[in-house]
Amino acid sequence: MRIAASQLAAGVSPEENLAVIAEQTAKAAEAGAEVVVFPEAAMARFGVPLGPLAEPLDGPWATRVRAIAGAAGVLVVAGMFTPSGDGRVRNTLLITGRGVDTSYDKLHLFDAFGFTESRTVAPGERPVLAAVDGVTLGFATCYDVRFPALFTRLADDGARVVLLPASWGAGPGKREQWELLVRARALDSTCWVVAAGQADPATTGERPSTSAPTGIGHSMVVSPLGEVTARLGAGPGLLVADVDPAEADRARATVPVLTNRRRDLG
Repeated sequence: MRIAASQLAAGVSPEENLAVIAEQTAKAAEAGAEVVVFPEAAMARFGVPLGPLAEPLDGPWATRVRAIAGAAGVLVVAGMFTPSGDGRVRNTLLITGRGVDTSYDKLHLFDAFGFTESRTVAPGERPVLAAVDGVTLGFATCYDVRFPALFTRLADDGARVVLLPASWGAGPGKREQWELLVRARALDSTCWVVAAGQADPATTGERPSTSAPTGIGHSMVVSPLGEVTARLGAGPGLLVADVDPAEADRARATVPVLTNRRRDLG
C-alpha cells in the first residue's frame, strides 16, 4: 500500500487550507498513493477560536473533502473540528474515500505542557478502524501517541497500519519525544505507524503569537519493528512511502508482544 503524508502548515482559513488539501491530494494520487494523510487541525490551525469554525460532518467543508477524495480515487484523512453539543468542539479526523466514510474523535486531550485542550474540545468515545483494499487501518491523533493501550487495542482489533495526524507542540526536547513515541507505539503494536504532522510555521515565515501546538514537522513512516523508513524535516512537504502490511504479520511472528503480554496486569 502506498501512503502519502502531507506535512502542511495550516493557516486560519478553512477555505485556504482546503485548496492546499486539494493540491496535495492530486499530487499524492499522481505519485500512486492510495491513502493521503493530512495533519490534525488541517481545517484550521490551533490558536484561534475553534467554535466558530466547527462544522458537522455533513457540512460544506467535509463535503468538499469528500469530493476531493472521490475525484482523486484515494482515501483522505484530514483533521477538522466538529460541534460537540456542549459548547465545545470535537477534534475530528474525517476519513473518506475508496468506499470509506467515517470519522474518529480524538480520545486523549492535550492537557499538558501548559495547554488545556479540554477547555474547548470534548473527548471522543471509541477507537476507529477502516478497511481499504483489504488492509485494516487504525487511527490516532497527536497526544494519543502517549497512550500505548490505544495502539495495542487497534492492533488487537485487526489494524496493521495506524495513521497518526498531529499538530505537535514545540519546546525543549519535544522533537525527540515525538520520534521516540511514534517508534515506541509501532513497537508496542507491531503496526506500521504513519505520522503526519503540521509543518513548523516558522519555516514559512510565520511565527504564530500563541502557545498553542502549531506543529514542528518531522512527519515519518515507522515499520512494525520501529525503524524509521521515511521522514521529512521541519518545513512543508509531501512524504510518499510504500508500506507492506505483511511486515506486521512477520514482526508479530518474530516479536509476539501482543500474544505474550500479561492482560491480567491491566
